[in-house]
Amino acid sequence: MPKFFVTTNQIEGNLITIENEDVNHIKNVLRAKVEDIIDICDCETSKNYICQIEKIEEKNIYCHIVEEIESNVESNIKVTIFQGLPKADKMELIIQKSVELGVYDITPVEMKRCVVKLNEKDKIKKIQRWQKISEGAAKQSGRDRIPNINNIINVNKMCETFKEYDLVLVAYEEEKVNSLKQELKKLEKDKKIKIGIVIGPEGGIDKEEINKFKENNVKIITLGNRILRTETVALNMLSIIMYELDS
Repeated sequence: MPKFFVTTNQIEGNLITIENEDVNHIKNVLRAKVEDIIDICDCETSKNYICQIEKIEEKNIYCHIVEEIESNVESNIKVTIFQGLPKADKMELIIQKSVELGVYDITPVEMKRCVVKLNEKDKIKKIQRWQKISEGAAKQSGRDRIPNINNIINVNKMCETFKEYDLVLVAYEEEKVNSLKQELKKLEKDKKIKIGIVIGPEGGIDKEEINKFKENNVKIITLGNRILRTETVALNMLSIIMYELDS
């Protein structure tokens, strides 16, 4: 059974109230009944609970906490993916699989070679949809938090955030020497680390953008001799980082 997320204000003493679309899922998809056991996570505190359903109503399900359980699902390595806006189906795949692999959050970025152009109204709708995809993937993979899909920003705004990270990486096809492995070796293991990954859209990263990244201390790396699709780069880098650094 998937994990269900609530916020702290849905917990009162030993009682948890489940609301919104989760009610329909529990009642009509899982066909759960009173006294059935479900897993619930407070997405604000990452606390996990084994709960028993006490009462099922049309819009709410009430559960009492049987036990608080320890969980070590979340990594000490906080990886942010800065994803150059790709076509919609690719972005959805990147979000879903990155959440499963342990990404901390994802920031969509408008870059010079992006084919996709969104107006402000479309941006709001996209972020709402992408956040739902993140939530679904977090539930299915048993995460203790729902990775945030941040607002769409431009390259200049993105560069302003780089000072918050211990390491920012960008894979670039013209780089032939410096590898991801070499950069990861410089980091201390068993410590909380913030890493940013910059990934270009389908058209790749423009040379001017690469120069700007270098000015902001971004490490330019190669992922090997093959050219990877934009949706493959995120999953490739995230998998390697988690394998090498996650304790």
